[in-house]
Amino acid sequence: MTADTPLIETIELKQHFPLRRGLFGGSGLVVRAVDGITIDIGRRSVLGLVGESGSGKSTFGRAVMGLETPTSGSLKFDGVDIARAGSEEMKAVRRRMQMVFQDPFSSLNPRMSVANTLSVPLRFHEPGLSRQARRDRAGEMLETVGLPARYIDRFPHEFSGGQRQRIGIARALMVRPDFIMADEVVSALDVSVQAQVLNLFARLQREMQLTMLFITHDLAVVGHVSDHVAVMYLGRIVEIAPTRALFSQPHHPYTEALLSAAPTPAARDRKKRIVLEGDIPSAVNPPSGCPFRTRCPYALDACAEAVPELRQVGPDHRTACIRDDLTLAAATGT
Repeated sequence: MTADTPLIETIELKQHFPLRRGLFGGSGLVVRAVDGITIDIGRRSVLGLVGESGSGKSTFGRAVMGLETPTSGSLKFDGVDIARAGSEEMKAVRRRMQMVFQDPFSSLNPRMSVANTLSVPLRFHEPGLSRQARRDRAGEMLETVGLPARYIDRFPHEFSGGQRQRIGIARALMVRPDFIMADEVVSALDVSVQAQVLNLFARLQREMQLTMLFITHDLAVVGHVSDHVAVMYLGRIVEIAPTRALFSQPHHPYTEALLSAAPTPAARDRKKRIVLEGDIPSAVNPPSGCPFRTRCPYALDACAEAVPELRQVGPDHRTACIRDDLTLAAATGT
């Protein structure tokens, strides 16, 4: 693989889950959680994936991590087809890709000290390390994420939510991975702590040259850490662009609505929020044509005819909307 080859490549990736009716047999219905995503994540870059709850973000993240077998399509990590990789090949891949979980309270075992929690990945991926070597690396990693090494023998109940999330980040970094998948990692934290954790991710990405998939429902969050942003709705990517381009010139009505909901610190920067009517449709029976048309304030009859494909609208900027005549509102402060 060359330096220009993306670390993560997906082609028409689909993740469907069959629904069962009763105790016997199936209903023939499927949940289209991920419904044909083609996307690349470049080496040493951060892709922010944003959308409402129910859009399929976490399912896509789990598929990228190899935790779900795709229904169809292709998923490659550094050229390795994850769906077809053998156990030994997959073990080598798993060392290079780690994840940080959403809830810092439930993701740590309350009966394990920090030293034991951080040592678990090393026991699996580097079994030849001595106990002292594992402990030394755990102490170093604690300091890397901004916690004193002397906390190594403490237990989760002795830490705040922000400190627990730092421990979760340290655990993911223990095997020195190339790729980190962070799923809603600041949503459970106080607002005052969120900025600290986001700054930590930005520093670690820069210093350790990490590739990251940063999943969140908050566009303000991805704008802080991401190089590119992909907007997801009902299992599909509806817009993807460099962060600055997406914030300054959105091309999809759903992106415009998300940008209008992003908080702004100054009252003078506030603009009228676009309130979408209704809930996100069912992934079992999605609307015909554009999946967003049932809630879109700019929808036309033509929007129901076919699912729009992502098309180029600017340098490295693609959107899945047929309305070229729209001038959508940018994010405040851009």
